[in-house]
Amino acid sequence: MNHPPVVEWTEDEQVRTAHWRSENGARPPRRIAIADDRTRADEAYRLACEGTALLWRGDFHNARQLLTALARRVDRRPRKAPPADVTQAFHLHRAAQNQRARILGMLLVPLDAELAVPLHRAPDVREACTRAYGPPDGIGLPAGASGDTAVLVSLRELLGVIGANEWRRKGVEIPALGGDRIHPHYGVFSPARGEYVDLVAEAPLPDRDLAFDIGTGTGVLASVLARRGVRRVVATDQDPRALACARENTTRLGVADQVEIVAADLFPVGRAPLVVCNPPWVPAKPTSPVEHAVYDPGNQMLHGFLAGLADHLTPGGEGWLILSDLAEHLGLRSRAELLAAFAEGGLTVLDRLDIAPRHPRARDTSDPLHVARAAEVTSLWRLGAAE
Repeated sequence: MNHPPVVEWTEDEQVRTAHWRSENGARPPRRIAIADDRTRADEAYRLACEGTALLWRGDFHNARQLLTALARRVDRRPRKAPPADVTQAFHLHRAAQNQRARILGMLLVPLDAELAVPLHRAPDVREACTRAYGPPDGIGLPAGASGDTAVLVSLRELLGVIGANEWRRKGVEIPALGGDRIHPHYGVFSPARGEYVDLVAEAPLPDRDLAFDIGTGTGVLASVLARRGVRRVVATDQDPRALACARENTTRLGVADQVEIVAADLFPVGRAPLVVCNPPWVPAKPTSPVEHAVYDPGNQMLHGFLAGLADHLTPGGEGWLILSDLAEHLGLRSRAELLAAFAEGGLTVLDRLDIAPRHPRARDTSDPLHVARAAEVTSLWRLGAAE
C-alpha cells in the first residue's frame, strides 16, 4: 500500500513527522510554523503569503476565526478591473481562485491515528473523515500509527469534509424525483443545479427497454430514467467514490433492481436505444476531485463521448448530450467546434431542448464572469447516427 507523503517540522526543539493529506494534490509544505490562540492574523497572513504553513495548536473555534480573517485579507487586496476580453477574465479569475486557495490552505490542523482532531472544542470529525478518506489503514496510515499528529490537513479542506458529510446526511431534494433526495458523497458533484436533471425528466423517451448513463456521478440521471419507466439502466463511472455514491442512491430510491452500476471509462459493452451523458462543461484544468465534474481539459470527455456514441447506439437510437454553453460565452469553445465534433462522430442533431440557469450566480453582477453566466443556456442535444 502506498503511504501518503510525510511532512517534517520542528516543534519544542524536536523534529516531528506526520502524513500529509491533500485532496487537491497540493504538495507538502516545506516550512511549518506553530500557531495558536496568540497568533495575530496579520502575522499569519504574512507567513502564508511567503509559503510558510501554520500548524494550529490552539482552540479549534479560534482556528476557524483565523481562517475567516485570512480570507478577508485575501479578498480585500487591490484588484484590477476585469479585462473586457471575457476569456482573459476567466483565466485571471481562475488564477485568483487558485492563489486564494493556496494561501488559505496554509492553515493546518492535526488528525490523530483515529482521524479525530486533538484540539480544544474540536467537533467529532471521525465519521466525516472516514467517509471522505476511508478508514485510517485504508488511506495508507500504518496500523501502528499513534500520537496526536498522525496526519496534517488544511483546515479549509477539513471544513469541506465536514460540510460534505452534512450534505450527505440530509441530501439534495430533486423535484424530478418527486421531491426525493440524492445524497452526494464527498468528492462527487452534487446535483444542486437542477436544470440538467429537468431536461432529462422532460425529454421524450425513444425507448423504455434500455439506457446507458455515461459518467453517472451521484446516479441522479440514472434514477430519473428508471423512475420514468426505463426498465434497465446501465450507469458507468470510473471514480470509486461516484460508483459507491450511485449504488447507495439507487438503493435508497428503490431503483437498484433497474440500475446496474458499472466501473468503466465512458461506455459499457454493447449498444442501447438511449445513451445519456452530462460531461463537464468547461475545457479547463480542475484543481480538486469534485471540479472534474465541471472542468474537462481539452474537452476530453466530451470528445470521447461524441466519438464513441454512434458505435453504442442501436438502429434509430438517440444520444442525449446535456451541455451548458458557458464555455462558448467564455470563448473557450465555439458552437462551430461543437457541431464539427458531432459531424466527426458521425452524428446528426435530431432536436435540442434548452433551459436557462436558475442558480444565484447568474444574477450576481459582482461576479467577474457575470456577463457569461447571465447568458448561459443548458441544452439537451438529441443526437442520432448520421445515415
